Amino acid sequence: MDNRIVADARNLKKLIREAEALADEAIMSMARLKQAMLAARQNPMVEVNTGQRALLRLTEAESYALSMSTNLLRVHDELSKVARVHAGGDPGYETKIPETDLGAAPARQLREQEPLQA
Repeated sequence: MDNRIVADARNLKKLIREAEALADEAIMSMARLKQAMLAARQNPMVEVNTGQRALLRLTEAESYALSMSTNLLRVHDELSKVARVHAGGDPGYETKIPETDLGAAPARQLREQEPLQA
């Protein structure tokens, strides 16, 4: 196998994992932010509806971040398919991503498909 193909494959592997880790870090950061916002709202001197719009917007941002994470999984899956064709001699481990994870929909889309029951 060509050394350049091996170098490119290793670089892509490193970069996709880095991108996935950054997406996860963004989701965790937003979760910490939401927790802090809710804790701040527990102050007896703060009205219960304070920051509600900000919480709604943060929840929407979390949904987009999760959608981004899902799309990165799709990119990873496609790169794995390309690797099988062009870097078939690479002794590395094949990434297996379940189809159910690749088909995950953002919360907004799920709400449209399955409205919450009261």
